[in-house]
Formats: sequence, structure tokens, C-alpha cells
Amino acid sequence: MIKQETIIKETKFEEQATNVFEIPPYGLRAYALFYAKHGFNQEFNQKELDWIVSDSMKKKIFALLLNAGWIAKKQRNTYICISPERIFQQILAYKVPKIIKKAEKDYCFTRLSAIEIWSDYSYIQRSWEKSPYFIKILKKDLKYWQNFFNSYKIPNYLDSGSSIGEYIILIPVSNLEFSEKEGLKVEKLYLTMKVAKNNNIYLYAYNYMEEKYG
Repeated sequence: MIKQETIIKETKFEEQATNVFEIPPYGLRAYALFYAKHGFNQEFNQKELDWIVSDSMKKKIFALLLNAGWIAKKQRNTYICISPERIFQQILAYKVPKIIKKAEKDYCFTRLSAIEIWSDYSYIQRSWEKSPYFIKILKKDLKYWQNFFNSYKIPNYLDSGSSIGEYIILIPVSNLEFSEKEGLKVEKLYLTMKVAKNNNIYLYAYNYMEEKYG
């Protein structure tokens, strides 16, 4: 069983950036310049890039860093850098359970992810190093889901795959059967318990579900 890491608490800068994610090299260079000159307490403005890049590129850089959660607005025309420690912690923070509630298509957590949810996380399969989610979707919605997770910069794979941190295993099916638990759509309890019962690794989770749900 993978050891559970402590989930990072929300900080003020998260209110301005709904999803902290990796940025392309041109954004990284700009952030490095701002951080080297100002640290994460001193304010700066867009004039920092005058005579360095065009006005359109300057606006693009600031929009990227702001939307990606690498800088935050301090006042109307000034910004501060978010500390690198917070940025990298947030890149590895668990986002999928919150983000997926914004989706407009049906889905259901399945396999180990369903065991995790139904057992109230008495079985934990994730860590910062490796945090997979197994999700059934309708075949006809595959492109939607790929675009959805790509928009949040979350790696996603069809049937199998792996990545550092959070990633999604999409499992296309013809029909979906699910229940709702704490705002999440998850595979039916009886199917989840059947999977847990047939593997000793999940015995604790199975016993927990058996005692709670009967």
C-alpha cells in the first residue's frame, strides 16, 4: 500500500489561481527574473519587461503566470511572486476530486479508486509520487474527457499508463452504472465490494465496507 502524504492546506494565493500547473520555458524564465529581483514579498509591475519583449508578449507572459498560479495580484497594477516551495507543492497537490465536479459529462470512479471512496479512505492508494485515478467514461465522451483533463494539465491515459503525481486512467464503456457519494460519482457499492473481497490487499477496506454497509 502506498503511504498517504499529508494533503496541503489551501493558501490565499489559491483563491486567485484555481489550478497551479507547469509552465513553458518562456514563462519560467520570466518568473525566474521576477523572483531573482524581488523574491516573494516585493511588488513589481508589467514595466519589468519593457524593452525586453513586445507588448503583446508581455501581456501573454503575465496572463500565463497569473492563471498558472505562479504570481498573484497584490494591488490593481502590481504583482508578487508565489514562493517556489508553494508552487511545487501545489503542482503535486490532489486536485482531481475537486476538478471533476466541474465536468458536464457522466463518469464513475472504479477499481481501486472506488474502493478508496467507498471505504472512506481507510484504503489509500495515493501519494505525491504516484496518484492514479481509475475512471469509467462513455465511449462517445472520450474526446470530451481528454480535453477536460488536458485543460487542467492533468496527464491522462487510455486503459493504462503512469506519471509522476496525479494522473487519470480513462476506461471507456458502453454504459455507466454509478452511485453518488460526497459529490462524486462512483461505481456501485456491490461491484466495489466484489473487487475488494477478491484481493487480500484490500481486505481491510472490504471489512470496513462490510461493517459499515452490511
